[in-house]
Amino acid sequence: MNHLLRNITIGALSAALVGVGFVMGSIAQDKQQRITSTMIAEAERVIGLRFSENQRDSLLDEVNANLESYAEVRKVVLPNSVSPAFMFNPIPQGFTPPSASSFQTSTIAPVLPKNREDLAFYSIGELAALLKARKITSLELTELYLQRLKKYDTSLLCTVTLTEERALQAARRADAEIAKGKYRGTLHGIPYGLKDLFSTKTYKTTWGSALYKEQVLDEDAAVVRKLDEAGAVLLAKLSLGEFAMGDVWYGGMTRSPWNLKDGSSGSSAGSASATAAGLVAFAIGTETYGSIVSPATRCGVTGLRPTFGRVSRTGAMALAWTFDKVGPICRTVEDCAIVFNAIYGEDGADASVVKAGFSYSPKVNLAKLRIGYVKSVFENDKGYTTSDSAALQTLRSLGIELIPIELPQNVPFQALDYLIGAEAAAAFDELTRSGKDSLFVQQHKFAWGNQFRAARFIPAVEYIQAQRVRQMLVQEMAKMMQKIDVYVCPTTEGNNTLLTNLTGHPCVVVPNGTRTDGRPISLTFCGRLFDEGTVLAVAKKFQDATDFHKKRPTLVQ
Repeated sequence: MNHLLRNITIGALSAALVGVGFVMGSIAQDKQQRITSTMIAEAERVIGLRFSENQRDSLLDEVNANLESYAEVRKVVLPNSVSPAFMFNPIPQGFTPPSASSFQTSTIAPVLPKNREDLAFYSIGELAALLKARKITSLELTELYLQRLKKYDTSLLCTVTLTEERALQAARRADAEIAKGKYRGTLHGIPYGLKDLFSTKTYKTTWGSALYKEQVLDEDAAVVRKLDEAGAVLLAKLSLGEFAMGDVWYGGMTRSPWNLKDGSSGSSAGSASATAAGLVAFAIGTETYGSIVSPATRCGVTGLRPTFGRVSRTGAMALAWTFDKVGPICRTVEDCAIVFNAIYGEDGADASVVKAGFSYSPKVNLAKLRIGYVKSVFENDKGYTTSDSAALQTLRSLGIELIPIELPQNVPFQALDYLIGAEAAAAFDELTRSGKDSLFVQQHKFAWGNQFRAARFIPAVEYIQAQRVRQMLVQEMAKMMQKIDVYVCPTTEGNNTLLTNLTGHPCVVVPNGTRTDGRPISLTFCGRLFDEGTVLAVAKKFQDATDFHKKRPTLVQ
């Protein structure tokens, strides 16, 4: 095939077709209608290249043949669960993931609050101590959280489906096992919420879209199975922005409990909102580009985005195969460590999961760690300078000698975000081709429907080239991380969230005060690949030295 053909895609050609009044779908179906040299010339504007008239003529047979091939491929039914025949590998050259595992948590005394309602805001560790000592029951906790979900969801709009029957059965089973001395561990009997892009038996999995609001995928996602094994109690399927963008779903806009005028951000909108409001003890979210980090910030809770390839995505809606990650949203850093310890690792189905150990201890020696801060971002952060400066001061008060660093500058990673659009458009290709994208709840230019259509005009070659640049970025990030073990960065400033989602690095986002209007802000700790244990331990030291995570929103029915 002529090498010039590699720069032509059906997306680029469709621009020319629209320009001369044809519909792309009709061309693929009508073999008598052919792409012409004039159409090729128009399409060249989309891909940023210019060919000669002779080159255009030479292209025609291959391009028209490709249209017929596209039509054949489109006859194949591709469920969202079918992944491409390639995977993103975040591991740089010469890097070996850790094999050893060890897990130790803080010792917590089982102390009951004077007001039983305060249990709703206890950490997992505090609740676990009470459950193990049989000072409370899982059923008591489950009924408390279910009551709160029903009471406050009318204002927060964070719940898609209550799994009440399942929860009550699981709670009773947990209590019976604990009473017999069959204690499974820290999550035994702990109620939680699940982002509604994970499949669950008998209960709907809506992906936040009215198009799928009756969808039942009769299997439990891998993360659900692992939490079942740990004895956790699923209370509710929580909201996400439609198809994992933002906080607007077919039921409305999920709200931040700190200010009901604010959306909770997305896409793990319900997971963050419900956790912050004390409606669940913890929740499971996902991140493609900020979907744990952003709602955790908006709702003033703690989130862990693990290394890419750490947690199985089996049973989770695919948005972008080389970006999607699963992680916990909790009240405390150690809660995140506890949940992650239960859900990480292979499941035999998601081939992207890397076999690697996980070691965590709260007794980290900060003096032995090299901890950096992104100097230019802190200096240029005009929005939250006081809080960020105070955070650095707190870290220094812990005996940390902060090392100034800068993020890689010689790879234009800011230009790579169209990779997500291309993969998401493929994941929901049928909705674009069928015209069902006109039924999405949001129809503005930045909404998924328009983004999916725009992605049709990304040439396949440009997608591949961007992935090659991404591989260069992985290597550059590896060089930077050789100098440090962990670094901190203001969460909403700079391009750290995009960078680390491209490279697959783990991060922990923790509350870091409030703005003048009372809205929460946060700080991000980033670590080495597959070294969640260290970044969690460092973030815990900071969190223990502050009390931002202990503050509660004033809830309104």
